[in-house]
Amino acid sequence: MNDHPQGERPVSGTHPLLQRAFERRVPVADLIGFDVAEIAGGRAVATLQSGPQHANPMGTLHGGILCDLTDAAMGMAFVSTLEPDQSFTTVELRINFFRPVWTAKLTAEAIVIQRGKTTGYVECTVRDESGKLVAKAASTCMVLAGARATGR
Repeated sequence: MNDHPQGERPVSGTHPLLQRAFERRVPVADLIGFDVAEIAGGRAVATLQSGPQHANPMGTLHGGILCDLTDAAMGMAFVSTLEPDQSFTTVELRINFFRPVWTAKLTAEAIVIQRGKTTGYVECTVRDESGKLVAKAASTCMVLAGARATGR
């Protein structure tokens, strides 16, 4: 997440979670190889160049990699709606897989669909470089405040 191609990160607001994500390496992003390219106003875009290192035993992209990619995009989109003293946790994540992927540049676009005082609903689409829909995910997030947000 620290190697944005243009050298800058379009980040909305100054939420501490977003600042931490962009100031230092995020271990899961390094492990899997994805980058969160845009975050603003309840929307985030993450990209991944998939390859053989992401394959399941059948040789296609492992579904867990798509889960990680969408979870990161949806989490960052949700963070962009939080107050500086708030945090969040994901309470539900579900994903549908529509087509196999071997090697492709994938783009995950997450949008906060509904944001209430204590919960939010986020959706994410994943497309390959030709624009074909690869997967769609959704998550429910719970806002944490006060002592519940401390250290998260």
